[in-house]
Amino acid sequence: MGSGQPGLAAQPGFAAQLDATLDQLSLRQLVGQLMVVGFAGARPPAELGAAFAAGERAGVVIFRRNVEPGLSGLGGLQRACASFASSSPVGLPPLVAIDEEGGRVARLGPPALRLPPMRRLGELGDVGLIERVAAAVARELACLGVTTNFGPVVDVDTNPDNPIIGDRSFGREPDAVVERAAAYLRGLRAGGVAGCLKHYPGHGDTLLDSHLALPTVSHPRARLDAVELVPFQRLAAQADSMMTAHVVYPALDADRPATLSRAIASDLLRRELGFRGVLFSDDLEMQAIAGHGSVGASAVAAVRAGCDLLLVCSRPEMQAEVAGALLDAAEADDAFASRCREAARRGLALRLAYPPRPGTPEQFASLQREELDPLAAELARRGLA
Repeated sequence: MGSGQPGLAAQPGFAAQLDATLDQLSLRQLVGQLMVVGFAGARPPAELGAAFAAGERAGVVIFRRNVEPGLSGLGGLQRACASFASSSPVGLPPLVAIDEEGGRVARLGPPALRLPPMRRLGELGDVGLIERVAAAVARELACLGVTTNFGPVVDVDTNPDNPIIGDRSFGREPDAVVERAAAYLRGLRAGGVAGCLKHYPGHGDTLLDSHLALPTVSHPRARLDAVELVPFQRLAAQADSMMTAHVVYPALDADRPATLSRAIASDLLRRELGFRGVLFSDDLEMQAIAGHGSVGASAVAAVRAGCDLLLVCSRPEMQAEVAGALLDAAEADDAFASRCREAARRGLALRLAYPPRPGTPEQFASLQREELDPLAAELARRGLA
């Protein structure tokens, strides 16, 4: 893992614990440990609970659709996260992820802390404030039972016409993005939640939204080294995880988007950048990937390329297709089964380092009163309401 992970990996016996747990899994369970899935509504369906109980899912991703309004809705999320944890087998804590960036990408409504876009926060030039904000967000998420925040966005926003990144980015210069994102990672870690750099290897200079189409970044390798790759390279040792971009980079791989490219997701990331943490795919249901074949085929290709955890964020039938495709490929190919074990091992290490620890409504109310509300007032005073 990246050095941002708590010191669990350095503890005596941790590697043996990981291997002993994985040794007990069937192949169906093993490939299930690569899947992080979404669901509809505020109450997790019984089928999802059964999949966790069977040891056939790694985690869930929370969206706005999963959180009802108001304080009662946040209490419902606490209960849901507690149910994920209680239904999972011993030794296989669930990963509970969310995109709580601030600005237009926020899944929690009031009375959760409302953050400005990271661009506006970064432009104050106060990295101490960024760290405090991230720590507060992490404590809030941890109290709700969330274990991983899909942030910070470290795409360098060099294209003002980019329809998907914009003010989600910390800035237009690589050095500024690195400094601000490093502070954000420190804050998340202090608050007990894993961070995730996205969108590797850089989504800042695209003209298309990868939710809807497949973008291309056509810069030569020298430009990518000087701009897009800088945050991922300089923050690799501090990051628990990264998330791929569904974007084609012809200078790195002319034929495949990053999510499906071994040249990008393994050779560049692991060998050149030295990243040791977990690599998430972006959502495999997005249209940028849909054009490359069935979701099952894309899942297998993503794992072969180097992705460790696969996001399948909405449709149960697609989640079932991914599980089936991974199992078929692992049964047919020992090398692929070995790659699945490697991926599951990385993902499980992250989950053990950051297990869900949902609090109570009373604990959330105390956190809100003592930390979140005062921070919100400070942000308002500084023009960031």
